[in-house]
Amino acid sequence: MDTKAYIEANKERFLEELFSLIRIPSVSAQHEHKADMVACANRWAELLLSSGADKAVVMPTAGNPVVYGEKIGSPEAKTVLVYGHYDVMPAEPLELWKSEPFQPVVRDGRIWARGADDDKGQSMMQVKGFETALRSGLLQCNVKFILEGEEEIGSLNLEAFCKEHKALLKADVILVSDTSMLSAELPSLSTGLRGIAYWEVDVDGPNRDLHSGHFGGAVANPLNVLCKLMAQMTDADGHITIPHFYDDVEEVSAEEKHMMAQIPFDEAAYKAAIGVDEVAGEKGYSTIERNSCRPSFDLCGIWGGYQGEGSKTVLPSKAFAKVSTRLVPHQDPEKIGKFFEDYIRQLAPRSVKLKVHYTHGGRGYVCPIDLPAYKAAERAMTKVFGKKPLPMRRGGSITIVPDFERVLGIKTVLMGFGLEQNAIHSPNESLRLDFFHKGIETVAEFYREYK
Repeated sequence: MDTKAYIEANKERFLEELFSLIRIPSVSAQHEHKADMVACANRWAELLLSSGADKAVVMPTAGNPVVYGEKIGSPEAKTVLVYGHYDVMPAEPLELWKSEPFQPVVRDGRIWARGADDDKGQSMMQVKGFETALRSGLLQCNVKFILEGEEEIGSLNLEAFCKEHKALLKADVILVSDTSMLSAELPSLSTGLRGIAYWEVDVDGPNRDLHSGHFGGAVANPLNVLCKLMAQMTDADGHITIPHFYDDVEEVSAEEKHMMAQIPFDEAAYKAAIGVDEVAGEKGYSTIERNSCRPSFDLCGIWGGYQGEGSKTVLPSKAFAKVSTRLVPHQDPEKIGKFFEDYIRQLAPRSVKLKVHYTHGGRGYVCPIDLPAYKAAERAMTKVFGKKPLPMRRGGSITIVPDFERVLGIKTVLMGFGLEQNAIHSPNESLRLDFFHKGIETVAEFYREYK
């Protein structure tokens, strides 16, 4: 049976197995879902075994468990290590969802649910692609799987796990489906990722909320101060003002800039898709450069004071923010973390007390396009999608990928099947059903090509 026939014959089972994972609300950022993390890990182990792995175990870490599986055919054969994650982002705000986030539905040719794409859907493409290749007689290499439960909170314990189990994870290449393509009509392979640094900032003012009439104008308002501090982190040209922030930023080569310029990009469609009238960012760079190979600074959340119905004339005693920067290769998140804290403390007035907590970070990554596994992925995607995929850096972060290279000494090929309209991390996350099937087929064809 060829790959298309096998997928067609088993597509309903594949979908229901994905749904069994999605129904488990494995939200790593929220402590109340601790038991769900374990349940999801156990379910993945069951699915790996039923898909053809000889071994699948749930292994402890200092945080959420890791699922490890393997199919070893020959010690002389090459080995692929497949990475994915089973944790998902929080579903809030729940009122914006058109259907229940953890009750998957198929509507308008799409799977709608939290984790439909990121990363339960894409990880299932890898596992079902492996199964399809195995059952179709295409598998010519050994395959190992590692599925973690902390990617959405910075892979806090996976580096230590890799150091402890370095021999177990030995492989020739790592294959990841947790990235996106340029568009449905323009397949692409990710050749780079940005890094990240993330902080929580608290601003404390008076010892209680104050009447804004009696105290306004005489006492520092923590929300006002926090907004002013955040506004000073970038200038009018979109340049990040943190001292030494750009010290290690490498300018993209003229050759790669030329490659980027050849990428078809419809700015009008880009703006329309996200509902904005104008793009914005660092002066002197294109949109594609801004969101892939240049760093960025963003407020991810800011709050404080009264937020209920109606008005309340209050000067809040506290204000809070969550802040992230996307980094480019060579930038060290630990150094950036210190630069940011030093700068914001320098700017903060004595009228408030400042707390800065660096929560997590990760480095950027670049994949050589001459790797044998990259070429195999390129051929597989060309066969399934009918077009040779474009090499393209992406703006997201998978913090463990550069750690894999540093700790395990293995390069990673980023073969993702997401699309921007899938709305990962947002309400109404979805995945095109035909892309679910194409992803499975592409992974199976990868195993035909990788020898």
